[in-house]
Amino acid sequence: MEIRPVPYDHPDAVDLDRLVQREYARRYDDEGDITPLDPGMFEPPNGLYLLAYEDGRPLATGGWRAQDTNPEGYADGDAEIKRMFVVAEARGRGLARRILAALEADARAAGRTRMVLETGIKQPEALALYASCGYRPVTKFGLYRMYEDSRCMAKPLVAAGDEVGAPSGAGSWVHSS
Repeated sequence: MEIRPVPYDHPDAVDLDRLVQREYARRYDDEGDITPLDPGMFEPPNGLYLLAYEDGRPLATGGWRAQDTNPEGYADGDAEIKRMFVVAEARGRGLARRILAALEADARAAGRTRMVLETGIKQPEALALYASCGYRPVTKFGLYRMYEDSRCMAKPLVAAGDEVGAPSGAGSWVHSS
């Protein structure tokens, strides 16, 4: 297993994005996530996009993008998780947890102070994962903040007394196992 950075518009990332969009559409009976995303949003140091590969096949994905105070309810220092997804046959192997940890480390190293995410009630696996990783419900933000099915969660990236942007080794987060 190898986790490595790719551009958001990399062909493997595009293929997995199509799969996650189908999953959203199936679960929510709609067109999928309509949040506007651009490859530039995931370029370091303002973001990162990761894919997990096994034997050359992409199995999981996730990214973060910088957010600061804006009318959609974000706060200065936020890093927003986007497109966390694991293909069905690779679920239950800890891939999402590994990608999430790498994204948190990278966002922390980039000086972000809080990781935020939006998911929905029809994704109980996601809700359970995030809760088990220390994410807690927060006031809704983002495009789906007015939707009843939406759930927003956050986790501090900096503990009291820690220095923002302190070296975390995140620059070497390409992992193999």
